[in-house]
Amino acid sequence: MRTLDQNILTLVTFVPLAGALLLVLFPRRDRDIRIFALVTSLLTFVLSLHLPVYFKRPLYLGTGFHYEVNFQWISSPNIHYHLGIDGISLWLVVLTTFLTPLCVLISWKSVHDRVKEFFILLLILETALIGVFVALDLFLFYFFWEATLIPMALLIGIFGHERKVYAAVKFFMYTMIASMFMLAAILWLYAHTGTFDFVEIQTQIRAHAVPNFPAAALWLFLGFFIAFAVKVPLFPFHTWLPDAHVEAPTAGSVLLAGVLLKMGTYGMLRFNLGLFPEESRSNAPWIILLALIGIIYGALVAMVQPNMKKLIAYSSVSHLGFVVLGIFSFTQAGLNGAMFVMLAHGVSTGALFMLAGVLHERRHTYEISEFGGLASPMPVYAASFLFIVLASVGLPLLNGFIGEFLVLTGAFQARAIYGILGATGVIWSACYLLWMYQRVFYGKVTHAVNDALPDLLGFEKAAVWPCAVAALIMGVAPIIWLAAIDPATHAALVPIAQLTAKVVGP
Repeated sequence: MRTLDQNILTLVTFVPLAGALLLVLFPRRDRDIRIFALVTSLLTFVLSLHLPVYFKRPLYLGTGFHYEVNFQWISSPNIHYHLGIDGISLWLVVLTTFLTPLCVLISWKSVHDRVKEFFILLLILETALIGVFVALDLFLFYFFWEATLIPMALLIGIFGHERKVYAAVKFFMYTMIASMFMLAAILWLYAHTGTFDFVEIQTQIRAHAVPNFPAAALWLFLGFFIAFAVKVPLFPFHTWLPDAHVEAPTAGSVLLAGVLLKMGTYGMLRFNLGLFPEESRSNAPWIILLALIGIIYGALVAMVQPNMKKLIAYSSVSHLGFVVLGIFSFTQAGLNGAMFVMLAHGVSTGALFMLAGVLHERRHTYEISEFGGLASPMPVYAASFLFIVLASVGLPLLNGFIGEFLVLTGAFQARAIYGILGATGVIWSACYLLWMYQRVFYGKVTHAVNDALPDLLGFEKAAVWPCAVAALIMGVAPIIWLAAIDPATHAALVPIAQLTAKVVGP
């Protein structure tokens, strides 16, 4: 068991990449390729379950990284292969490995051309996403961060819809240019600390051992923040997201919404708060303002969308605003809620994109006006869609409720106006999602072709229903997730609390 603990993060991270490399050698037999991709992604998920099962719940004062592996990778510059997880990154890794086999299943029939290339890119993307959450060396983190761009851009640009090349280029350019600011900040930290190691840099900063740090801290904070804000995407950096979602294949949309956007909020929590607590606290008011604008703006724009996929895309702008609001409320409830919303959004919105993809596979359109009355010919599909919609709008006992409740609790604790404005987003989300559901599934069948649409197929149920089960378990037993999250967020808040105590005084 000890040997497995020492190597589990490496296995979970690189098994998908190994599977992708083996797929290169496969003959072009589509069925065999799909089966192998499914087996590889399921193996990765099973391996990742070792992480929460054997994760030692630390006491508040004993928080740290688990399953660590740390050895020198490159001697000059001083780059280490340093991996580790805590309660913040643990469930994001599991979320990634959970969604990937579902992406394979939902793509079983919808991808007809270049099947081998599609699943190779999907598995490479999984490795890059996991790497972002487990890397504790800033060079390694940046390597994985940028590595996610290539497979995702290719998935959109090759396997997307009508304006796929435009959407892929826009996605790539936005995120790559923003990442340059983070790279500059990372290189400054290396030049002044002699290491890329996150833990060592954090220790030096807290010991006031980094020369010229006070003068550069704000610029370093902004360098990281810009990269993360574009990835979230935080208003007004969100304009790449609707295009990317609408043009992406279903699996691309699921991983984009379910995991890729969480890279930004994870980065804010890990690096902005972890390395720059004073700058985080002083810049919190305008960041919270942007988050609140994103919550309300995203919801209102979603409400007027005629395209189902674009509606779900703008709902992500609104929901990720809740995450940023929770993080910069600097309350225990807010941070716990932010983490829970990340996970709940990944499950619920991932399922919404799968269900939208199922409809597109049958009708080759996402236009809401093309549907109506689908509850009659597709009752199982309609029931599944309703369950996921209710989870997404925050119905109690489903996953959306817990996270939003905690975020709003933390927002009210910070300032009442934050909680009041944030709460309107919950109301708007119920409006646009339930109205969309009414138009698609109720009333008369206005297009005769919809009368003959087949209900959910076996592989589609296998892709969507695990998300519904996860949404229910997360809503009923959130402590399974919060038990690991709570100590990690508590540790992240300690420097903020110390700064506040200094300002307030004895």
